[in-house]
Amino acid sequence: MRENSLAREKPLDFRAPPPSPVASGRPSSVTNDHVLTEFLDTSLRIPELNLPDKVFPKQKFIENPSKIDLDALTCGSGDYDRIASMMLESVGRVGCFQLVNFGIPGDLMRAALDGAKGVFRVPLEKRAPVTMSPENRFGFEEDHSDDEADSDQEFVWMRDKALGLEMEKLWPAGYSNFGDNMKRLQSELEKVAGKIFYALQKIFSCRLIGGKEFSDRRDHVDCFFCIHKHRLSIPSDQFTNLLRYDVIKRMVRANDYSHALCFHVFNGSTEFHVYSKKGWVSFCPEKDSIIVTVGDKFQAMTEGQYKHVVGRPMYKSEGEDRISISFLYSPSPPSVISPSQPDSNVLDGGGDVISIGQQVVVALFLALLYQLLVYIYKNFCV
Repeated sequence: MRENSLAREKPLDFRAPPPSPVASGRPSSVTNDHVLTEFLDTSLRIPELNLPDKVFPKQKFIENPSKIDLDALTCGSGDYDRIASMMLESVGRVGCFQLVNFGIPGDLMRAALDGAKGVFRVPLEKRAPVTMSPENRFGFEEDHSDDEADSDQEFVWMRDKALGLEMEKLWPAGYSNFGDNMKRLQSELEKVAGKIFYALQKIFSCRLIGGKEFSDRRDHVDCFFCIHKHRLSIPSDQFTNLLRYDVIKRMVRANDYSHALCFHVFNGSTEFHVYSKKGWVSFCPEKDSIIVTVGDKFQAMTEGQYKHVVGRPMYKSEGEDRISISFLYSPSPPSVISPSQPDSNVLDGGGDVISIGQQVVVALFLALLYQLLVYIYKNFCV
């Protein structure tokens, strides 16, 4: 009895003992040790990450996009629909076209490009008052490069009094003349852009399934310039990476500055590159031409049928002018209407818009007037 009570008081401990350490010189118990080692080496290796071609497709050279003669388009020669169709087809194929005979004096464009060189001579340490920020959409892009002389730089210009006053302080010797040339160039480009935009929306309305067409009313036009100073030299081993970085930067910039059309003015460009979701293409632009690319507002206006692209001139030869000017044009958003199926909420009466509430009031008034006339006729005229 005493032994049984002692057994109950001290139950047996069945915990397993800790594992014995394996000596370093002891061979592994795994039969295929080299297989395990190879598996671990492969599994623990950090993979090399590369952006796929779907994001950055390989550069592809193409034949020059359509050459559009603006003078022939607007002179009333009967070729309007043919030239406008050629323009729209080029936009659908590569997102751009070349513009020639546009009527802007070559001296004016060269003066604007030459004057733009002086903008980037303003020292970096003095640019703070005219550097872009969330509160300031215009001026110099913030530059993080170590070499100011051999870096891509950008200056956004528009007719803004505050910007002009600050630039007069930083560049008193030349900004006034540069500003006058930019104002003249803007006036000329606005005329050209208006003709091109109207031709594109007109020919698109004729092709759009469902009989839709665009209103040609443009109550307001938003436009400004992006002036680019391109890198002086790009090492061959860094060319692709720098170009990809530039594409990303320009895509972000394009989202910041929404536009319908972009007119690229430049001199001496070796190539012109166009990037879009369809691919990355390049061509040799016609001398003294303006390259016109389409923006996000044009894509929205065409309900996604024509895609937004980003374009830039490329300079590969020594001694070329490396300044380019992009004119971003955005008319007030044109409304899309369908003459075959008019909007039930709007009646077009010589430009006056009658809301549905006003229509209801008029209908009630006519019904009451009818009842009153019937009452008068029955009680006083019969």
